[in-house]
Amino acid sequence: MSVAPLILGHRGASAIAPENTIAAFSQAFADGAEGIEFDVRLSRDGVPVVIHDANLKRTGLVDRFIAELDAAELAQIDVGSWFTASQRGNSYAGEKLPLLKQVFEVFRDSRKLLYVEMKCEASEGATLAKEVVRLTREAQLSNCVVIESFDLQAIAAVKECDAGLRTAALFEPKFTRPLSSLRRSKIVEAALAAGADEIALHHLLARHRLVKESRDAGLKVVAWTVDDPGWIKRAQSLGIKALIANDPAKMIAARAKE
Repeated sequence: MSVAPLILGHRGASAIAPENTIAAFSQAFADGAEGIEFDVRLSRDGVPVVIHDANLKRTGLVDRFIAELDAAELAQIDVGSWFTASQRGNSYAGEKLPLLKQVFEVFRDSRKLLYVEMKCEASEGATLAKEVVRLTREAQLSNCVVIESFDLQAIAAVKECDAGLRTAALFEPKFTRPLSSLRRSKIVEAALAAGADEIALHHLLARHRLVKESRDAGLKVVAWTVDDPGWIKRAQSLGIKALIANDPAKMIAARAKE
């Protein structure tokens, strides 16, 4: 029997609330998502903060880099007004940039899946990995957190800190021509070499052969970012564990019809 894929909110319910905020995460869970995916970077003083971009210009309306500010300063940044200005309906002005520790505290009791994507330069990957692992342990969320990154050395660093934590290796297409069998095998080999438990593929890469090879190698497969309801059946047929969506409510409604 086909198993319906889990639905994870991409940066929360980012289609209807400002991405990577407590509001967006709360909305995703209210909409029925089984989990959320969000990004973390290190502040100037080495604290993991929840934001995608290296610069605050887009979502914080401040032309400063994350690495230039300490955690206390970043926690005061309004990351809701940019979204409110471009959307009708609810106002998110005043929504603050969260720290990873805060996200863990707010959603610890939900026991939902928390996919934490590490955004880092090669020189800081090990430091960010160590801090994410430490905060995960402190919050007692080892059974709920999956730590992911495009930086496979950072994934390996997570495993060095705590081999029991689940990790996911992220991959995106570098060009549009079809994947060769060699490239497919190298993707799987790279994920396994980093100690990953899962592989998170851009939806353009989530094709039958690569998904099958990943699953045959013991890797759970997640696809991102998917807002086409047609992916529900596809994910079921391919055996994909989860779909990461900007609008989890829409995908959950489509899943309910299958």
